[in-house]
Amino acid sequence: MTNLPTQYALPSFSWRAIAVWRRNFLVWRKLAIPSVLGNLADPMIYLFGLGYGLGGLLPQVGGVSYIVFLASGTVCASTMNAASFESLYSAFSRMHVQKTWEAILNAPVALDDVLSGEWLWAASKATLSGLAILLVITALGFVASPLALWTIPVIFLTGLTFAALGLIVTALAPSYDFFMYYFTLLMTPMVLLSGVFFPVEQLPAAFQTVAAALPLAHSVRLVRPLLLGELPTHAIMHLSVLLAIALTAYWVALILTRRRLLN
Repeated sequence: MTNLPTQYALPSFSWRAIAVWRRNFLVWRKLAIPSVLGNLADPMIYLFGLGYGLGGLLPQVGGVSYIVFLASGTVCASTMNAASFESLYSAFSRMHVQKTWEAILNAPVALDDVLSGEWLWAASKATLSGLAILLVITALGFVASPLALWTIPVIFLTGLTFAALGLIVTALAPSYDFFMYYFTLLMTPMVLLSGVFFPVEQLPAAFQTVAAALPLAHSVRLVRPLLLGELPTHAIMHLSVLLAIALTAYWVALILTRRRLLN
């Protein structure tokens, strides 16, 4: 049984995590095109359906057309969804169903390496999803400035944040059905409260206070101004919150995974 100090030890990072990342990449590469297209389909349907449909009934939102406003939120929401699905369903399959993690642990690789490799892979895949949306909206003329290039590290950090949160749920999940609680009780309200579809300022004061603590809201606060050619206000604060959530959530996920697999 893993003793208490070891279970709560700080994460140990090594280059062996890259081998885990590479293993997942090589498996994904066989289905890369369908995977990317699948990640594009859902957010683009919302972007065009709401952007052109609902947007035609609305005046400008935040000084821009509604579809331009929605495009930046779609980048963040798509990144969140891709990181969450990979760290939930795919990671759970490798951990619990396929026993891939157990097989990897027979090599000279520690559990910390496996989890950090999974974390980085989920963030990398989420970054691809966010970049795909970014390329599409750039081609459509919804991006106003080269400042949009600074959204790339923000997208990756957003992926790290939601990948770490997803790994916490994976460590606790007894089955795939458990994930519905996470999507219904956390992710759906977060999308509605974080400024993806409408300005947070439209919400009652109490909901604005809740939104200020949500990682997706901080991501939107960074990405939207950059895509509009503006520098975000309080950028350091938003980045610091995302980084703090990502690192803390990853440590919690590691503690829970150690307890589940090593006890």
